[in-house]
Amino acid sequence: MSDSTQAVDERLKSEGFGARMMKRPELGAIAGVILVTLFFLATADPAMFTTSGIINFMTPAAQLGILAIGAAMLMIGGEFDLSIGSMVAFAGLFFAASTVTFGLPLVIAIPATFLFAALVGSINGLIVIRSGLPSFIVTLAFLFILRGLSLVGLKMATGGSTQLRGVRDATEGDWLAPFFSGDAFGGMFAWLAEKGIVETFKNGNPKVPGLPIEIIWFVIIALLATWVLLRTPAGNWIFAAGGDTNAATNSGVPVRRVKISLFMVTACCAALVAIITVMDAGSTDSRRGFQKEFEAIIAAVIGGCLLTGGYGSAIGAFFGSIIFGMVVIGLTYTDFDQDWFQVFLGGMLLIAVLFNNAIRKRVTGER
Repeated sequence: MSDSTQAVDERLKSEGFGARMMKRPELGAIAGVILVTLFFLATADPAMFTTSGIINFMTPAAQLGILAIGAAMLMIGGEFDLSIGSMVAFAGLFFAASTVTFGLPLVIAIPATFLFAALVGSINGLIVIRSGLPSFIVTLAFLFILRGLSLVGLKMATGGSTQLRGVRDATEGDWLAPFFSGDAFGGMFAWLAEKGIVETFKNGNPKVPGLPIEIIWFVIIALLATWVLLRTPAGNWIFAAGGDTNAATNSGVPVRRVKISLFMVTACCAALVAIITVMDAGSTDSRRGFQKEFEAIIAAVIGGCLLTGGYGSAIGAFFGSIIFGMVVIGLTYTDFDQDWFQVFLGGMLLIAVLFNNAIRKRVTGER
């Protein structure tokens, strides 16, 4: 850990709980969730905050959030990955081809997809580390490479189509399928419907059959990433590598290994989203994950990550993704033109950067 990082930590420890909370990187995202919630409580149809309405905006938030948490950890480590959206498409092609074209069971296809994604992520990291080029440039190149390979590969696998179908039929009955598709806790939601706790259809069935599996993965990954960042030596290494690479290297931090590992983790997050979305849709296509790399980085920045590295929070990315989901779905519950979504998202990004910059200066004592 660098001397500057240790000084910041010692300063925070000497302050009170309230002062420390004011300097947490996720503070802006939590405040943003509160403000956005109040906004939609005042302007949206009340149905938005029913059980089905919450599930409606949490589902896209979870899919984006899995990517955003991986992107946030990499940004804390001082690097970017602009290829994760294209990796969703490329990993989706690999997974779909494994199950449909080659007939592999999920117990083989899923680990193989993660290994394949990790390999591509490691190539990204190795090029960045060994060439000294900015990760922005290297991963921008892979954004186009992986998107193009997805298109070419789909046409080769299907004989000219940009969509590969049949995943649902190929995986039907597989014991691993419920862990990566569909809804969980169906029995609990049926019981809640019987008790009148959740809304039901006229026949008594719950309007929400269960909790979408991506939401469960979203929460698990957020908790796991937070534990790694705050409670393990690897977390200290990540912050140190992103804060001051030279000081971290001189302190014995394996900076090269940390950064390559983070590229692999980010790629595996993209692979997880690919597997979940491909299994839910029953097919994959070349446009899957389009522009998700930018949305993931926006969610991470709103969540408190600095573009300069060394500062950020997985929980912040968690709440930043929820803001994204609330806005993109919430506008459909209002009378506002949905084209305002991009304006709102850009404004949130600018406000988040200004807020996080002010917090960083307060934490570090910069003027």
